[in-house]
Amino acid sequence: MKFDFTNRVVAITGAAGNLGVAVARAFQAAGAQLALIDRTTDRLPHLFPDLATSPDHLFAPPADVTDPDSVAAAIEEIARRFGRIDVLINTAGGYRAGTPLHETSLGDWDFMLNLNARSVFVVCQAAIPHMLRNGYGRIVNVASRAALGGDAYTAAYSVSKTAVVRLTESMDAELKEYGINVNCVMPGMIDTPQNRAAIPDADFSRWVAPEAIADVILFLSSGAARAIHGAAIPVYGKS
Repeated sequence: MKFDFTNRVVAITGAAGNLGVAVARAFQAAGAQLALIDRTTDRLPHLFPDLATSPDHLFAPPADVTDPDSVAAAIEEIARRFGRIDVLINTAGGYRAGTPLHETSLGDWDFMLNLNARSVFVVCQAAIPHMLRNGYGRIVNVASRAALGGDAYTAAYSVSKTAVVRLTESMDAELKEYGINVNCVMPGMIDTPQNRAAIPDADFSRWVAPEAIADVILFLSSGAARAIHGAAIPVYGKS
């Protein structure tokens, strides 16, 4: 199915990450006006040189997605530039695991909860008022297969991604009467250079490609998904 996002303003957090790049390129191909958010100023021009001087797209001010003031500045600049935010995709996040719970530092616990859950809370809190004013919005968050159950050595990560699913459900329950759909995707192991390096003996063909996840995100952001509310969509590849 081909999606058309012409004249739609799409804000993407974590836009310089593997998934963020795939999502941005997919929306660009579908005609969207992109507002790309990253934590530094140097990575986006390198990854998207064709967008750097385009009046139809914006590299938002660098933002720490866990910091409300930093996020508010980026979101306000997007709204000032385009007059609205139609679609918000939260790809920012990360993974840290490897120790049993009783050996996991509070710093690692806070890092995972902040990066994966607090970030969704903070960014959505800044963007939702703009969607409410326009009576339209689509939000897609990125959770994980790990949200469905705990596993050894991944407590903080699993809890943080479970929180993303609950945030998605709660936001949609609050917003669906106002023309705003909120859903999330739950990827399995994503086929990235970093994951290949970490698990070199794996069968990479069974992992899910960032581009495949981007396709699902485009669907959830489109009119074709207008009846889908508060869903957590598995995107596992063959894993």
